Amino acid sequence: MRPLTDDETKVLFEKLAKYIARNIIHLIDRPDEPYCFRLQKDRVYYVSESNMRRATAIGRKNLVSLGICFGKFTKTGKFRLHITALQYLAQYAKYKVWIKPNGEMPFLYGNHVVKAHIGRVTEDIPEHQGVVIYNMADVPLGFGVSARSTVDMRKVDPTGIAVFHQADNGEYLREEDALF
Repeated sequence: MRPLTDDETKVLFEKLAKYIARNIIHLIDRPDEPYCFRLQKDRVYYVSESNMRRATAIGRKNLVSLGICFGKFTKTGKFRLHITALQYLAQYAKYKVWIKPNGEMPFLYGNHVVKAHIGRVTEDIPEHQGVVIYNMADVPLGFGVSARSTVDMRKVDPTGIAVFHQADNGEYLREEDALF
């Protein structure tokens, strides 16, 4: 595992800022112990510094993963968040969308969220901003990108797309091989 370069860190933080805005600081400067981001092959892991130091005793070829996989860098240099980062995105999310029970299964099968499935949303969501999707019992189901602002969501017809799907908990089953 190696530290991220300045360019990689910039790309990662820009992606995270779409979902958690200035709360990125809470990921790094935690009260319990400091955490950091490390790169193993093309995957970015979020790991405590104490565990990272312990892992230096393991050879790079033998180390499969360490910490929580936040996502991976594509061949074009872009960063793609994985569903494994949902725990932290949900904890620090700025914009949230709650979906009704009849909309949970379509979302968990990888479909976009339509307006008819929305139970409630946080105010002032801008267009093309990262949102975390919850069910009505406040359980995080996944995340996506808002297709419209909050004001425009109210005007669209019930079958119009409100949130573009990015990742959901169903990926643990659908893409089991690609996540880790």
